[in-house]
Parts: sequence; C-alpha cells; structure tokens
Amino acid sequence: MIEVLILSLIQGVTEFIPISSSSHLILISEFIRFDNQSLSIDVSLHIGSFLAIVFYFKNEIANFFLNKELFFKIFISSTPVLLFGFLLVQTNIIDEIRNIKIIAWTTLIFGIILHFSDKFKLKKNLESDFTLKSALFIGFFQILSLIPGVSRSGITITAARILNFKRVDAAKISFLLSIPTLAGVSIYGLKNIISSPDINFSILNFISVLFSFFFSLITIKFFLKFLKKFSLQIFVIYRIILGLGLLIFAYL
Repeated sequence: MIEVLILSLIQGVTEFIPISSSSHLILISEFIRFDNQSLSIDVSLHIGSFLAIVFYFKNEIANFFLNKELFFKIFISSTPVLLFGFLLVQTNIIDEIRNIKIIAWTTLIFGIILHFSDKFKLKKNLESDFTLKSALFIGFFQILSLIPGVSRSGITITAARILNFKRVDAAKISFLLSIPTLAGVSIYGLKNIISSPDINFSILNFISVLFSFFFSLITIKFFLKFLKKFSLQIFVIYRIILGLGLLIFAYL
C-alpha cells in the first residue's frame, strides 16, 4: 500500500507539470525496487489523473457540447498521439523504450527546448487564438510524449509557448489535450483491470486510481496559480540537473 501511495503521489504531481510522469514512475521504481510498479499500475495512475482533469475542467468539458468547434480542435489535435500510441502498444515498442538511457537524454534535451520556448512572447490566449492550425501544430508535437522522459504536458506547453500562447493558456491547452489521450489510456486500462481474474490485482489498481485522482487534482489547481506569477525556468533547471545525473548514472 505504501508503494502505491508513493507512486500515486509521483503520478499526481508529475503528470501535469513539464517533467514527465512516466519517466519518474519508471525511475523511482527502478531505484527503490518497487514490486507493484508495472505498465498496468502506470495505466491505473493515469486513469486517476484523467478523472481529476475531467472533474476540474467539468465546465469547459460541458461547453464542448456547446462549442463544437473547440471540441473538434481538441479531437484533431489528439488524434496523432492516439494513433501512434496504439501502434507502439500493439508492436510492444512501448516496452522497449522504457529505459534509463532514453529517459536521461529526453529529460535533458527537452528541458533545454522548454527553456527556449519559454522565451517566446506572451500574447495569445485559448479563447481567441486556438485555431485549427495551432491545434495541429501542438498535436504533432504531442507524439513525442510517447517517449519516456519527454513529458506530455512539457511538450504541449513547449509547442504552445512557441506559438506565443501565455503560460496559463498554454497549460490549459495542455490539460484539455490530455483528455482524449488519458481517456484512451483509461478505457484500455479499465478493460484489463475489470477482466482480470486476480481480485487483488484489481483492488490494487482501483486504489491507485483513487490516490492518483487526489494528488492530480491538487497539482492542477496549484500549477495554474504558479504560472500566473512565475516562468517555467524552475522546471528547466530541474530537468537539466536530473538529465545530467541520469546520464552519469547510465553511462558510468
């Protein structure tokens, strides 16, 4: 239970800030030797994050039915990563790229890219400037998030900042774009949890969902408040330090 609590905390905090939740789950489990960490637990933790973001943005989601244009843009933007993600799972490539060397390089490289993207102008907002063109641009960037260490929120925020979206609006775009992706992961995960003949396996996964939901909800709230006052540089510094540390560990 302690392992699940720690993994849920890591997932809830790292899913929505630009430092990569999947890489931290892999790394923590690798170094501490958690018995419960696996791709199925990762999926359950992402389900919790999905439920949290649906709850927090329930009004915006309700507006999807009124604002069909926004819904269409979100759907189009999320299609590339869903298709590529499906292919990676079906070909088992997703398991092959879950290693420390890849995480080390992606953490460092995309941390540097985040630094430069945060230097772009702060002039666009979600309500008036999120066009189909910008949705497609951010959507194709989001494909990179399938590589551990890149960070889904990090790469979508990076793409939005390159397009000159304000930091809070870039984060909101990232949150909204996570809904279809996390929904796809949730459907895939729930199927496996419910169909599992092992009751202990199912209970453990449902507990993971609950804890992840709680920590994710808190993170969403405070991350948006943070971006109203500060830049993304603290996350850049963290990624560079972590990336360099992992490179030393992986190659020495």
